[in-house]
Amino acid sequence: MDTESQNTNTPRRGRQDFASRIRNTKKTRWIRFSLVSVIFFAWVAWLGNWWVALCWLLLFDIYITGYIPLTWWQKSKSAVVRSVMSWVDAIVYALVLVYFVFAFIGQNYEIPSSSLEKSLLVGDYLWVNKMAYGPRVPNTPIHFPLVQHTIPIIDTKSYIEWPQWDYHRLKGFGKVERGDIVVFNFPAGDTVATKMQTMADYYTLVRHFGREVVNSSKNQFGEIIYRPVDRRENYVKRALGLPGEVFEIIDGVIHINGEPLPQPKNQQFNYWVQMPDGAPMLPADFERLGVSVDDRYVINPAPEDIQSWRSLGFAAGNPGQTIYYMPMTRAMVEMARSEFNATVVRVPAQREVEGYLFPAGVADSWTRADYATKLSTTLGNGKNFRGIWIPKKGGKIKLTPLTWAIYNRCIRNYEGHFDARLEGDTVYIDNKPAREYTFAMDYYYMIGDNRDNSLDSRYWGFVPEDHIVGKPMIILASFDKDKGWLDGKLRTNRILRRANPEEDR
Repeated sequence: MDTESQNTNTPRRGRQDFASRIRNTKKTRWIRFSLVSVIFFAWVAWLGNWWVALCWLLLFDIYITGYIPLTWWQKSKSAVVRSVMSWVDAIVYALVLVYFVFAFIGQNYEIPSSSLEKSLLVGDYLWVNKMAYGPRVPNTPIHFPLVQHTIPIIDTKSYIEWPQWDYHRLKGFGKVERGDIVVFNFPAGDTVATKMQTMADYYTLVRHFGREVVNSSKNQFGEIIYRPVDRRENYVKRALGLPGEVFEIIDGVIHINGEPLPQPKNQQFNYWVQMPDGAPMLPADFERLGVSVDDRYVINPAPEDIQSWRSLGFAAGNPGQTIYYMPMTRAMVEMARSEFNATVVRVPAQREVEGYLFPAGVADSWTRADYATKLSTTLGNGKNFRGIWIPKKGGKIKLTPLTWAIYNRCIRNYEGHFDARLEGDTVYIDNKPAREYTFAMDYYYMIGDNRDNSLDSRYWGFVPEDHIVGKPMIILASFDKDKGWLDGKLRTNRILRRANPEEDR
């Protein structure tokens, strides 16, 4: 057969082979392919990117034509190969399914700290609904779906940095509302000192030690790495400041646009507590109050402070007169006073160790309980306000050294003007002097219910909309780390409860 005849017959044989594969496909497989295709195109329409529809050709080959030999192992003569590959096939299928569920529907989340007690307890496992506010298209689409950023044991990144997709949120059921408990990526977690990430964020370390020291001392601080938005640590707080609002705290009460908000039922502050005659509290007393082991501390008054303690009503100065320091709700305070006859005094904010409040340099005289009350700034429309203005999409600010100190991180780190800078009294954006700035995203102020023990927006600032992950819906299970398995470790009364008890009020 000459070359011309071979070239003519090759396409013909290809068409015949294709037709044969179509004819030999079982009816049940066509039905499965049709169902998968409907789901796939519905997902593509939701995604809003029709280029992804080209992947349908891969589905067609997997279910119908089979040109790509993905099931080669089924024809292997080796029983070991068939057995091993059947498990590999099942695991890969499960991981792909988990990837899509976790990325676009929801995922589980564990409460690691007490910042939202008593709404959510340490050891609560939540189901977080990502469709509540609309799921984000992953910034890092190639990642292992079961870990956030680091694969345990081998201690390596769980994601590949390329490709990275721009922020895009799919249509959801609603928007973030005041009082919602929200899971979000930690905004200050973009840069990480790997040896210190469980102790303090990179920017706090820089303010304390200096940037040059942190960046150069690898033995102490570890490698300095950058994480994409969706690979940053997950945090959970309550949304209390919404885009375009003015936020301030006066004596522990949050004010929005100058008006006080109703205080949540589960809001906690730190208190000094003492039983009658300074007797020690028993483990049963702490359990009745609902104070965990990690949240109770013993105060040992210094001799020179004895009179100050006595003036507050505490028995102090003699051995065995114990004073405790603990977070409590209004109901807990009432119980301690009425049932235990305890002396209970709220710890003044000025006595607390503040650390570093946001914004750096502006908040030096603020406290957690009196926050932004001394701040006065002007918006782009000339309106003056007292408090800290939360940026909203399309909102404008005048650019001054003060507003630069407050909003420069939003402008540079969150909205991508990485070369923006302040020179003298002039702000430069994209290498041009700018008198005002228009925000491209909405922002939020996220606060913990455990007000004196919460690392929240008072310390690291605004949460951009592209960091929002989802809304906790239910508590799947809850485990008390202070108890054993035979002593009530599983909190059965919390299983399948709503994650936000404030919504029941």
